Amino acid sequence: MRNLGVFGVRGSDTYGRGAEVIARTSRGLETGEVLCEATEHVVSQMKEPKHGQILHLQTEADVSELRRLHDQEKLEHQAAAERIVELGLEMQLIDVERLYGGERVVVYYLAENRVDFRQLVKTLAKEFQTRIEMRQIGVRDEAKLLADYGDCGKPVCCNTHLSEMPPVSMRMAKLQKATLDPSKISGRCGRLKCCLRYEYETYQDLQKDLPPIGSEIITNNGKAKVLAHEILAGQVLVQSEDMRRVMIDASEVLTIVKRGGQPKKKSSKPAQQSSDTKQSGKGAEAETSDSKVPESKASESSEAAGDASLEKTAKEQVDSEPNTQAINQPSDGESSGDGDDSTLTRD
Repeated sequence: MRNLGVFGVRGSDTYGRGAEVIARTSRGLETGEVLCEATEHVVSQMKEPKHGQILHLQTEADVSELRRLHDQEKLEHQAAAERIVELGLEMQLIDVERLYGGERVVVYYLAENRVDFRQLVKTLAKEFQTRIEMRQIGVRDEAKLLADYGDCGKPVCCNTHLSEMPPVSMRMAKLQKATLDPSKISGRCGRLKCCLRYEYETYQDLQKDLPPIGSEIITNNGKAKVLAHEILAGQVLVQSEDMRRVMIDASEVLTIVKRGGQPKKKSSKPAQQSSDTKQSGKGAEAETSDSKVPESKASESSEAAGDASLEKTAKEQVDSEPNTQAINQPSDGESSGDGDDSTLTRD
């Protein structure tokens, strides 16, 4: 899986952008690509960057070894899938990665519940003759590993420039007036597209300059009510007093008489208790208190239920963070660079 890190170099070695290198990481020997010089500004933009050391540029021998490892990974993937079936484990095998140095094989999988894979680890370690690392991932990480191109025709964001998976909600799609057809706003992972977040803040800032929907306004043509927004165009759809609907520029709004979106005032009058329901005894009192709810409380309960429903809808669009569950043996230690220079590298 792609990772970003700050890697030291040996002596006076220098590497340009795009250089294919062999580097030592906390996991072992791996291949990587140089992105840029690790300046203070670049490092400050990274959250918990990984560290390691660049050993040398990839040679023809390294390229040949990589091809051999890729062929071997296909066989190991098939073998791991067969062992999972034999052991009856409730997990979905996604990918098998063998590190360049052969220090370990990483098995990526999906599972809804906790899986006891100790026997699987022992079997695979004996068969592959190396350490086995089991890593549970989410559906977005599955796309990060396997997906190629998105609906836009470009490589998927999670497999190119995104190092984190930010939460995306249906509210972002509604604000941008994107179609709400799940098949069109969902990415390769089946979740809402990450790109829905890219322009969300811009839409929010532009919307602040428009009168809220439901506002009563005064224009050059008289009073009107705001029905909808065209945020990027800076326009609002209004309905005049003679029930005509027209799109106008926000600059044509002279005054906002009453802002829309204001919560309605709740009734302060307590609910009247009917004399027919009054009964004697503690049991009757309990029944009355359960069956009679003040109107204001009922209104608050209804609003709370609505908010909870919105929260649930947004929450269902957000992926949970993937969990790394177990490693058969401890990782190799990190090696420090000999030189003072450092380079930002992608594994």
